[in-house]
Amino acid sequence: MKIILKKEVANLGDPGDIVEVKTGYALNYLVPQGFAAIGTPSAIKQHEETIRQRAHKEARNVAEAEARAAQISATPVEVKVKVSESGKLYGSVTAIQVAEALAAAGIEAEKKNITVPEIKEVGEYEAQVKCYKGVFANVKVNVVAE
Repeated sequence: MKIILKKEVANLGDPGDIVEVKTGYALNYLVPQGFAAIGTPSAIKQHEETIRQRAHKEARNVAEAEARAAQISATPVEVKVKVSESGKLYGSVTAIQVAEALAAAGIEAEKKNITVPEIKEVGEYEAQVKCYKGVFANVKVNVVAE
């Protein structure tokens, strides 16, 4: 019997997979527990259409994220911080400061998506911004004294 998995099942498959199992296993365990739906021809056809639409949407999201990543990479930002006489920073540059600098440049980025290396001195550094699943942009962060 063909079934469409709704949840991950060990040794069987991942959500969205269409698999062949014994009728008793499907009707007595997988379907009642909510792990699967019966794979009728119309259900399989509808599932394949849903997968096709998701792939189209995913491709559009990735293209938008890559365009945004290119924009972020092309925009260097400047972060002004207080420094000691020897050039050391009081504290360090954080993702919040980089997010604020990007916002001032007209680019929205959440602080949780920004990875900043340890910055303890004035200089030029690279931070990484996650735009989407697997799409990252490197932004140049110029740290200057106030």
